[in-house]
Amino acid sequence: MRRREFLLAATALMAAQPVRAQHKAMPVIGFLGLSPPGPFAWAVAAFGEGLRETGYAEGQNLAIEYRWAEEHYDRLPALAADLVARQVDVIVTQGSLPPALAAKNSTATIPIVFVTGADPVAAGLVANLARPGANLTGFTLIHGELMQKRFELPFELVPQARVIALLVKPDNPETEKMIRDTQEAAHAKGVQIEILKASNQGEIDSAFASLAQVKAGALVVGTDPFFFSAREQLVALAARHAVPAIYDSNGIVYAGGLISYGSVGTDIWRGVGSYTGKILKGTNPADLPVQQPTRFELVVNLKTAKALGLTIPPSILARADEVIE
Repeated sequence: MRRREFLLAATALMAAQPVRAQHKAMPVIGFLGLSPPGPFAWAVAAFGEGLRETGYAEGQNLAIEYRWAEEHYDRLPALAADLVARQVDVIVTQGSLPPALAAKNSTATIPIVFVTGADPVAAGLVANLARPGANLTGFTLIHGELMQKRFELPFELVPQARVIALLVKPDNPETEKMIRDTQEAAHAKGVQIEILKASNQGEIDSAFASLAQVKAGALVVGTDPFFFSAREQLVALAARHAVPAIYDSNGIVYAGGLISYGSVGTDIWRGVGSYTGKILKGTNPADLPVQQPTRFELVVNLKTAKALGLTIPPSILARADEVIE
């Protein structure tokens, strides 16, 4: 019996060894997203491209655990804690600052690669852009600087406008700064800014309904993943209310929006994949500097401009990276 028990135990031990070896050979990434997964499939695809550049492919030598908060900020801490409990090797966050903070508050040891529009130093994510110094690094989308450039477009499109509306999502931690920066720019231009707030589809409808009342000559849509998810509704309402609207994402212009100016999102997410792969290979996130966008795109939809009865000035067309006929 002792010999039989020994053989059974040895067999069981040998069977268990490949499982442990497989676990070591198959690292797991925790992907924490604020938005619904569907509208951001392009980001996941670009992230996968960056991983493949470092030798990793999901389902082959890498597993990814996805957690999506579906625009519910209050779900983020529990989702982040779940990824930590599963002992993932790296956490990647999507949806700007709240997911990054949720991940940071959940672990001081698991490496985190974030994407945020906020200033990562001011937000407390890292100590320094060049040398982050802890378990976090990532990419900043410099929303503040880009919003100022985006705010210049209405003055070229509708120079006669004396009121410009700004649509924001009130529970986004970046919103207050976005409002302050826009108000300062408006004051310098001598125009009035009307702040419109929306956190759901019904509030987007109400915001557009108020445009005529405030006599807004143009609308600047603030930066938030929620607005990209609601892009078809935004485009339809802008057409119905005949208002020139400026967006941060070329994806909204491809869906029928008028004009966008922003960083190239696929570049960012390819970089996130590359950073994640480097960390899996042993690079310390503290040694990977926080990156900023290097490419920006101005995209114009002439078909939408024609439907609005709007002539796009040559100054904008000359700068445009893409013009949709």
